[in-house]
Amino acid sequence: MANLDEVRIFWRSAEAVTLDVDSTVITEEGIDELAKFCGKGDQVSALTKQAMQGSMTFQQSLSVRLNIIRPTVSQIKEFIQNHPPKITPGIKTLIQTLQARKKQVFLVSGGFRCLIEPVARQLNIKPENIYANRLKFYYTGEYAGFDENEPTSKTGGKGEVIRSLKEKYGFKTVVHIGDGATDLEAAPPADAFIGFGGNITRESVRSHAPWFITDFNELTKTLTHVNSV
Repeated sequence: MANLDEVRIFWRSAEAVTLDVDSTVITEEGIDELAKFCGKGDQVSALTKQAMQGSMTFQQSLSVRLNIIRPTVSQIKEFIQNHPPKITPGIKTLIQTLQARKKQVFLVSGGFRCLIEPVARQLNIKPENIYANRLKFYYTGEYAGFDENEPTSKTGGKGEVIRSLKEKYGFKTVVHIGDGATDLEAAPPADAFIGFGGNITRESVRSHAPWFITDFNELTKTLTHVNSV
C-alpha cells in the first residue's frame, strides 16, 4: 500500500473517488438504524461491529443480519420517510469540490441501494454512480432475501467494483475513502486508501491506513490549497 506522501499525490491527481456510505458519507450505519426501526436493533448492531472489524465474511454478516430484520417493503418506505439520512459534516463541500474539478464521485457501499438513493440526491450524485446491495421482496411485500450477484454483497466486493470502474471508464487513478475492513481491502485495486474516523474509529483501519482523517475538511483543503499555489 502507498505511503502518506504517495496517497496525497494520488488524492490530488485522482480521476475518480469512491466513497463508502455508512459511518463515512452519513453518520450512521444504515442497517443498524433500519434494525432499530424494525425492533431488532440490539441483535444486529453487535453483528455489524463484528463485520466492520473483519471477523466474519461480509456476505455471512449481511445474510445473518437481514434474516434477523426481515424488513418488508412498507417498513422500508416508512423508514425512509421518517428517518432522513444524516450527512457527515464537510462531505457535501468535499464532493462539490471534487465535482468542480471534474473528478468522478461514486458511492460504493455494502448497504442497501434503496437507503442510499436519498443520500445520493442530497449530494448531487447521479443514481448510476451508486454501487450497493439490492433487497428482494415477494409480491406480497415480504422480505425475500438480497441479490447475491451484487459484488458489494461479498467480501472483496468493493475492490471488484473499483476494478470494473477502471475498466469501464479507463481511470488511471482511483482513491477510495471509508471506515471499515471492507474499505481497507479495496486498495488495491484502488490506487490509494484514505481511512475515515470522523463518526467511528475502527482500530484495524486507523492502524493500517497510510492517511487517516477525522474531518473531511482536511481533504478539501488539500485540494484547494494545491490549486491556489
